[in-house]
Amino acid sequence: MAGVSTSHEMGLHTEPLKGRDIKTMFTLENEGGYGYAFARDVDFNKRAEVDAEGKTAREVNSKIRELMDSGHGTIVLKNPGAAHSLVVGILNRANIIVEGSLGYFGCGLLDGPNVRVSGRVGWSFGENLMAGTIVVEKNAGSTFGAAMRGGDLVCKGSVGSRTGIDQKGGTILVGGDTGAFSGFMMQRGRMVVCGNAGKNLGDSMYDGTIYVGGEIKDLGVDAIPGELTDLDKAWLTRKLTQYELMPEKGVDHFTKIVAGKQLWSYDNLEPSEKKLVL
Repeated sequence: MAGVSTSHEMGLHTEPLKGRDIKTMFTLENEGGYGYAFARDVDFNKRAEVDAEGKTAREVNSKIRELMDSGHGTIVLKNPGAAHSLVVGILNRANIIVEGSLGYFGCGLLDGPNVRVSGRVGWSFGENLMAGTIVVEKNAGSTFGAAMRGGDLVCKGSVGSRTGIDQKGGTILVGGDTGAFSGFMMQRGRMVVCGNAGKNLGDSMYDGTIYVGGEIKDLGVDAIPGELTDLDKAWLTRKLTQYELMPEKGVDHFTKIVAGKQLWSYDNLEPSEKKLVL
């Protein structure tokens, strides 16, 4: 493919991925405009509210689905009370507004909705996100965006350790700091941290790109600095501006971290060579 970089190059590249990833399984060009046969045709101007006070997670999540079944495209969740496992398993286009904070495992297994959380969120928020956007206005706990595959996951505050662990795609954006082992075993996708990063950043990452605007405590195994290109800067500028996270001094100061590729053939190394890698 002349004039186009390949996926074997670390970091941001321009190779089209058609036919290679999950995006080819479901497309918004399908009949009806939705990726799943069971997806509901909702009206975003049709708004409803769900009061979570005194209700179980099952009751709240079922009520959200019932409202989408009746065509409601904008749903406001009130009084979530930092309860666990709310707004999960939604495979439909919708606008969901959470007025308050969520506990552990919030907004997991989503494919399509746009979610905004006005408060804080707990551990494992946004895990296995497939598509859509999730924006958290305050801070988040550890394992933010674990195993996510697509979409944009945004925390305007700081997050805990192991952010983006086993990330397989999509984009994670953090307005503040991130903790230790962020990007651990990262396989694809991009992570942007506007603040500082803790110890062992990108440990055992296989592919993908991490951008850090502040200080990095240290890098993990097989994570190395990469060249911040004009393409990187253009993408960072667009993404950070989109979510109102653009630093006053721009993006030229960001550090780019990529995989060193030494672990790609780890099983074929001699015992003495394995010790050098680790």
